[in-house]
Amino acid sequence: MGRQSAYPEEFRNGVVALYCAAGGQRMCAVVAAGVGIISEPLWTWVRKEEARAVPGQVDAGGPDAAGELVRLRAENARLLKAEKEWQLEREILCGAADCLAREVK
Repeated sequence: MGRQSAYPEEFRNGVVALYCAAGGQRMCAVVAAGVGIISEPLWTWVRKEEARAVPGQVDAGGPDAAGELVRLRAENARLLKAEKEWQLEREILCGAADCLAREVK
């Protein structure tokens, strides 16, 4: 039996789901840095998940459904964070536009 991981299983599953949700468009190191870990454990977790995943064996209440739920929750959290950032950017840009409009008049 191997060494016990320093990260809880829920965290590992969530980070792997976050990486997989990017569909290969984000590097492992970028995702790892985003959650505050180094990339080596994430890469190991992703390889284990890929080895465990067997195509065509999805059932409604099985482990794939739980993984999908974790992936969707991680993606939802990411989208909510992005929406807050976009709202802040929009407020800043609107304020800057108002300021410039006043200067032009």
